[in-house]
Amino acid sequence: MPSPIDFYFDFSSPYSYIASEWIDALAARHGRTVRWHAILLGATFRVSGLKPPVEHPLKREYVLRDFARSARAEGVPFRQPSRFPIATQNAARVFWWLCGSDPARSTAWARACFRAYFGRDVDLSDPEALKALAAEFGLDPQVAEGVWNDPVWKERLKQANEAAIAAGVFGAPFFVIDGEPFWGNDRKAQMERWLSQGPF
Repeated sequence: MPSPIDFYFDFSSPYSYIASEWIDALAARHGRTVRWHAILLGATFRVSGLKPPVEHPLKREYVLRDFARSARAEGVPFRQPSRFPIATQNAARVFWWLCGSDPARSTAWARACFRAYFGRDVDLSDPEALKALAAEFGLDPQVAEGVWNDPVWKERLKQANEAAIAAGVFGAPFFVIDGEPFWGNDRKAQMERWLSQGPF
């Protein structure tokens, strides 16, 4: 059976959100599954010396326009969040907690977080807003809060960041197909070609 496509994302990344809406369908067309990895871009930026594109004055207006345009191109609802970027470690810790027992549910949680933040302007960095989202998702909000404050899940996210960096991940979305890395929502066509034709 072909190996899964590894998909690395940060909940604060608009391009990760857009990619999250097409990656599973792309994989299924080629008989693949997707292994989702919640990470923190801040960890990769510290190693790579990068910073968010909106922090570059010359890039900021362009990327804000491109976020919305890229979402429209994929037919994905998008609303620029009022607070952006935000810290997403709490949502990511809940992701890894769910992933430990039910990867499909962790993927559903990831989609719920993305759609809440980029579709409804739900601030995932606000503990109360995140607890409300957890309840809406069907989790006990107090349990969810306990998870994101638990050293076990803090360490699990740290390990995920370290593993991503070791795999060469420096941004998001980042995909690895049979050892071949692809960075960015705009690599969809290349990924499709690679999966259908092999290396080029």
